[in-house]
Amino acid sequence: MLNDEERRRIEEAVRAAELRTSGEIYCVLAEESSDYRETPLAWAAIAALLGPAALLLAGVEVSAPELLDGGWSATQVSDMAEVAARSALVGAILLQGVLFVAAGLLAAWGPIRRVLTPRPLKRERVRGRARELFLAKNLSATRARTGVLIYVSMAEHMAELVADEGISSRVEPGAWDRPMAALIAGLKRGETGSGFAAAVGLCAEILAEHAPADRSDNPNELPDAVVELPRL
Repeated sequence: MLNDEERRRIEEAVRAAELRTSGEIYCVLAEESSDYRETPLAWAAIAALLGPAALLLAGVEVSAPELLDGGWSATQVSDMAEVAARSALVGAILLQGVLFVAAGLLAAWGPIRRVLTPRPLKRERVRGRARELFLAKNLSATRARTGVLIYVSMAEHMAELVADEGISSRVEPGAWDRPMAALIAGLKRGETGSGFAAAVGLCAEILAEHAPADRSDNPNELPDAVVELPRL
């Protein structure tokens, strides 16, 4: 996802930023935030349920043979009608099974799955993954609780910024809009490294104002290198 130059640029941006603040900035780039395994199942179920209805709307009909004028007894007519109904039911079940498998396989293909997954679900998963990583990478364990996570999920084309309570309680939520805008602008240009570096620099301005560095005691509590996570 990144080349060596981009990795170096992000790491240098983080290192320079943390000289100005007691806060910690941590960058993560993920290929995808979730496997969205429920998406192909949901679309397979929809296709299977709507398949018979679509046939009826298309004018396909199932009817019993004309028996009443052929000298058939009531019992024979009843039996033939039952056979016709059973055949129609079996045909509908088989159709639903085929549609379920076909739609499920199609929706499971990566590009199709991402298109069919609702955007609100993607946003929820990206936000949840960012918060999960915030805890897993110990950003909530810094001394002053001033850790900031910058998280990008490539497949969803989404990003999140999570700030710990030590800094989030001191700034307005809108303060993070500029770093996020710079990050997204870089991603849209296809310049991931530049986007991260710009976002880091703007986060450093916020952190330096509200959590300035103590020149005599400013340990580097977290790695500066960007973390790249493969697809789940």
